[in-house]
Amino acid sequence: MLRFGILSTAKIAREVVMPAIQDAENAVITAVASRDVTKARALADRFGVPHAFGSYEEMLASDVIDAVYIPLPTSQHVEWSIKAANAGKHVLVEKPLALKASELDALIEARDRNKVVVSEAFMVTYAPVWHKVRELLKDGAIGELKHVQGAFSYFNRDAGNMRNIPELGGGALPDIGVYPTIVTRFATGEEPQRVQALVRRDPDFGTDIYSSVKADFGGFELSFYIATQMANRQVMVFHGTEGFIELKSPFNADRYGAEEVELTNQKHNISQIFRFPDSRQYRRQTEAFAKAVAGEASEIVTLESSVKNQRFIDAIYRAGEHDGWEAV
Repeated sequence: MLRFGILSTAKIAREVVMPAIQDAENAVITAVASRDVTKARALADRFGVPHAFGSYEEMLASDVIDAVYIPLPTSQHVEWSIKAANAGKHVLVEKPLALKASELDALIEARDRNKVVVSEAFMVTYAPVWHKVRELLKDGAIGELKHVQGAFSYFNRDAGNMRNIPELGGGALPDIGVYPTIVTRFATGEEPQRVQALVRRDPDFGTDIYSSVKADFGGFELSFYIATQMANRQVMVFHGTEGFIELKSPFNADRYGAEEVELTNQKHNISQIFRFPDSRQYRRQTEAFAKAVAGEASEIVTLESSVKNQRFIDAIYRAGEHDGWEAV
């Protein structure tokens, strides 16, 4: 059993990831850390966790954990991932891992030097729906892929929310722009070559709140928009010469629609629907990570893949500053 320490009492840890770890077959939570030991103890008691620490450093120095899950604000992800790796702990860290691809160089060095596993928590890459999409594309179910289209939006103008605070790594691209990019790369196995983009920022917060992106993958194009001040929507469509694949709840499984993949033929008169009623993508993520730590064959998000995804996001920001193409 891989023994996890939870570094912070953030909402996503409390409501999503901690229950998933406790549900996993090969992992368990043995400690919670917070800068407020009272909060750490309360959360630990809620989940029946034996150890609570009043500082992150204290937990990293302990021998009651093998790995940490880090759900801190984005601007602190790399810093604490390096500290955890230097303490000999394996690291599962929330997305986005970094705000610039170059920030990951030091983390890769720390990972290699300390011989630990470090992975960005892209839960979508463990979801059955996305494995099905990858399988359909590989099998040629839609012929030659020509275009991928996506959208991800929600409404949030809370000035106190970290997503609207630049100093904490806020912005639509770091928060949700990483999803259309990672799933397209994951499903197709291809990488973008160049991008065009329109990026808009909130006049009060200073964070990016809307992006419309066009990416050239060589054999096909990806176009998507994301927004943090528009009505909630999620969709991804893979369009080929012989048909198309559509996901109506591609990122937050079962929140924006059914966990299903619809395959439609070229003439649009035959459709197949593949349903996944209980994907438990966070549990699958935990179990895959634990297997990788144990040295078993397991597909996880590597830091090398994280670098490529962040370079994609970096290029979108650069493209948003001018007309025309920007190399990735």
